[in-house]
Amino acid sequence: MTDVQGTDLDIQTEDGVADAYLVRPADGRPRPGVLFYMDAYGLRPHLRSMADRLAAAGYTVLVPNVTYRLGRAPVIELPEFIDPGADPTIWERLGPIVFSLTQDLIERDSAAYLRWMADSPLVADGPVGVTGYCMGARLALWTAAAHPDRVAAAAGFHGAALAIDDPTSPHLGAPRIAAELYLGHADNDPSLPPEQIERFEKALTEAGVRHTCEVYAGARHGYTQADTTAYDREATERHWAALLDLLARTF
Repeated sequence: MTDVQGTDLDIQTEDGVADAYLVRPADGRPRPGVLFYMDAYGLRPHLRSMADRLAAAGYTVLVPNVTYRLGRAPVIELPEFIDPGADPTIWERLGPIVFSLTQDLIERDSAAYLRWMADSPLVADGPVGVTGYCMGARLALWTAAAHPDRVAAAAGFHGAALAIDDPTSPHLGAPRIAAELYLGHADNDPSLPPEQIERFEKALTEAGVRHTCEVYAGARHGYTQADTTAYDREATERHWAALLDLLARTF
């Protein structure tokens, strides 16, 4: 496996300074860039390990703390192993944070993240990939729609609320997306019921977006997160195969 080197850094945005984690192959050569959007639990050791694995496959990976307006990561303290069933206050604290991330804010912030990547000597010239988890899937889709000239591939895993009755619903951005998409949905996910999945894929098809949407049978919402009760090893490995295949086709 390729050795990787990670570092913490700050990115200037229109609204302040976003702390972030950057990891890339240790040889220092410029590699294709991947913008990695966190889930609601935030920038923490498990997400860093996921970014490390992606970097080891040959990418320069940027993981911003998208909730930087509320403070540097961790914005709220969480246990090493996250079990919302044992502590319902976790989502009482996280809910307002998740809903604070509007489409307008993410479009502004993503411009700053993509600008930083374009200027970095560690990121190869050309378009980038984006991947996102849970709420990060929405962020990835908003970013792909806002920056079609910069995003060549976008993936989302166990995403939520992708096709809702709201003017900022991600499915409404489909006509602006130029990237190839891959979505790995969780099975029996209350945050993304079958009717939303159908509505979302119909929007992509009608817009002519190249895409693959798959439901991971038996996998729960949050299945890629090994530090939570939702983790599913088989579904996680399937996600890695799909993500790396998408990026390999693109770069």
